[in-house]
Amino acid sequence: MTILSDLPPLRLRGRTLLPIVQGGMGVGVSAHRLAGSVARQGAVGTIASVDLRHLHPDLMEALGKSRDKDAINAANLVALDREVRAAKALAGGQGMIAVNVMRAVSQYAAYVRQACESGADAIVMGAGLPLDLPDLTADHPHVALIPILSDVRGISLTLKKWQRKGRIPDAIVIEHPKHAGGHLGAAKPEDVGDARFDFATVIPGALATFREMGIDPSRIPLIPAGGVNSHEKVREVFALGASAVQLGTPFAVSAEGDAHDVFKQVLAEAQPEDIITFMSTAGLPARAVRTPWLETYFRKVGRLQDKAKQVRGCTLGWDCLLQCGFRDGVSKFGQFCIDHHLAAALRGDRQHGLFFRGAERLPFGSAIRPVRELIEYMLTGRMPVVLTAAA
Repeated sequence: MTILSDLPPLRLRGRTLLPIVQGGMGVGVSAHRLAGSVARQGAVGTIASVDLRHLHPDLMEALGKSRDKDAINAANLVALDREVRAAKALAGGQGMIAVNVMRAVSQYAAYVRQACESGADAIVMGAGLPLDLPDLTADHPHVALIPILSDVRGISLTLKKWQRKGRIPDAIVIEHPKHAGGHLGAAKPEDVGDARFDFATVIPGALATFREMGIDPSRIPLIPAGGVNSHEKVREVFALGASAVQLGTPFAVSAEGDAHDVFKQVLAEAQPEDIITFMSTAGLPARAVRTPWLETYFRKVGRLQDKAKQVRGCTLGWDCLLQCGFRDGVSKFGQFCIDHHLAAALRGDRQHGLFFRGAERLPFGSAIRPVRELIEYMLTGRMPVVLTAAA
């Protein structure tokens, strides 16, 4: 049954979609089950490309404890191919399947190419300016390209670089660092609340930039992300000029989310005081739930940073990040193996996991509900009957 809303649809690369985008969440939190379920409803489902081997027992068994970088990278490309194809099959021709690729990971170019070859409908790129994305996708002109940016300056710079390559974005996700989860688009933690990131500043500023550059604003839908946790907030950003909204954490805790049920409980039960911002190993601020491991890390991070004087090499052997504070001895960055702790969170390991999460309360509180109910509430304001009865 189609979800009916009086909000205008999202028009993206010739498709008419529900104006909801599910954000990409790694490691393995948003894979084929979540992305395919969102797309099946007529919206945009997104697979997070990084280190998907953890969802495939046969690949993990074949690798064993291997530290062979080439073998690990090859396994992750096989896993990405499987996930894209499975998501497309689950979607049944509805919606759109996107693949999120972090510019900060060492294999970002290979992930982009594999996603396109596997049949992804769109590439979404953040965690760094995606200035070379048009080059990487030149052989796949029908794949939608969607950068994740946070302020007008970044939007303007990306547009100018892309125009020289004969391409403009098919849409832009505008991520607010004060509210989003995971890696954030600010230089340091104390910058995340800067007013230049406010949607009321960025959305009108982006539209004005399009006009100044001779671009019809209707050609590039703007998709705010971070802190949009109610139907009322959806309408607020639409009134500013948005064409859709992106949600991360609310989808991560949905019934169809790919992560362990304990992972969902940790995110759903977290209170505002449990959610903190800190410096990631990738050199970007990040937001996560305060867990036993993170508490222990904060107690010793000062000492770890003081000792971060030299390159130590990747503890897992595959160098997932282009620049890693822990591996490269960069004292101002985080000092832990991010892949190890994100993978632990995926498995539901409360003691060792890093649980990325947005800062806002969730639309359904601590309830774990189906994807369809979340999309319907965000677009119409209708709460699920079961939650209405419990109120």
